[in-house]
Amino acid sequence: MLMPDDHGMAAQQATLAAERNEQIAALYRTDSRRILATLIRLLGDFDMAEEALHDAFTTALHSWPRDGVPQNPRGWLISTGRFKAIDRLRRAARFSAALTGVADQLEAAAPAPDALEEDSLHGLEDDRLRLIFTCCHPALTPDARIALTLREVCGLATEEIARAFLIPAPTLAQRIVRAKGKIRDAAIPYQVPTREELPDRLDAALHVIYLVFNEGYSASAGDSLTRHDLSSEAIRLGRLLTDLLPEPEAAGLLALMLLHDARRAARTSPDGELILLDDQDRSLWNHQQIREGSALVESALASRRFGPYTLQAAIAAAHTEAPTAQATDWSQIVGLYDVLLRVEPSPVVELNRAAAIAMRDGPAAGLALIDALLARGELADYHLAHSARADLCRRLGRVQEAIAAYQRALALTQQGPERRFLERRIAQLGAAPSPPH
Repeated sequence: MLMPDDHGMAAQQATLAAERNEQIAALYRTDSRRILATLIRLLGDFDMAEEALHDAFTTALHSWPRDGVPQNPRGWLISTGRFKAIDRLRRAARFSAALTGVADQLEAAAPAPDALEEDSLHGLEDDRLRLIFTCCHPALTPDARIALTLREVCGLATEEIARAFLIPAPTLAQRIVRAKGKIRDAAIPYQVPTREELPDRLDAALHVIYLVFNEGYSASAGDSLTRHDLSSEAIRLGRLLTDLLPEPEAAGLLALMLLHDARRAARTSPDGELILLDDQDRSLWNHQQIREGSALVESALASRRFGPYTLQAAIAAAHTEAPTAQATDWSQIVGLYDVLLRVEPSPVVELNRAAAIAMRDGPAAGLALIDALLARGELADYHLAHSARADLCRRLGRVQEAIAAYQRALALTQQGPERRFLERRIAQLGAAPSPPH
């Protein structure tokens, strides 16, 4: 039978245990990917490191409420995870003699526990940078790079990534397994590229982050225009890469993402319908993000070592600097597209430049450029090309052509808000054709 004092002590212990469990949960949310990156370096294997990470946190759940939180929690978790992995190998060595050698190598190569307990934050972040470049290695396919980065660097579940990119979860899981196997079999080094290797390797890493952001900014299908979880993960990755490796083009990509994401709250109505840039309530834009993004653009441009992401960010900044749609400096935007087209020529850049020229010189000038683009065939199945053509025809009063182009765009898009927007445009033209501007 418990005495009153015993009740009080039990309650205190329960409260303390709950607080420490919450500390562990908070540490998992904030630091598990850092710890995983270091374990991957120490163990040399993605799957073994994942198991070690979970073993370490499971051990913490049992021991910290009883023994207290160690002075350096991250170092404790890394050290514990490493020992747990070696223990697993030793147990498995009963069935495979080769594993004994692996365990011996890991034990011999691992740093001393004291070194881990010192837990240099800089060292942990270096490990995260190594992990980003490993996941984005050019030897992996582009799809594998995206999947592996979202899984290992960002910590997204396989099912989440599969939903975002519209593929079955087992397919995505196999993609990740193959990517890990490629890293192991090709002995891809877990390291930051040398200065000579950096341009190509940085391009691959930036491209992965850019693709993740694009899917978050404008989902390829579904009932939602955006996937905020993906765009926020891309921005987090962009910040991490810029902090750890302050290259101008990394800053340019971060600026591009911040400036586009700053408009997120104004891009849809309360019921999720698409609102075009010209019609957005600019008071809803995130002006703190705009200031941060604009400063990054200026810094990247001043370096004279910028590339296409910085130029796209400069275009986005020109849009966000305008207090109203009518005040947009279209001449500046066309000029930036001219430079971008020289740096990274592509049909999509040509399409965007044509839309900007239509705003500067009138819809007829833009329509001529878009018609020439479509005649080349490269954008025949790109719904935004037909949507842009439809809008210019609508502004010129060429109603039947506009309806046909909107219908072609509608047939090519799978995203709910875009489909409903195009359907409204077609209905409006059928009811009351817009007069030419």
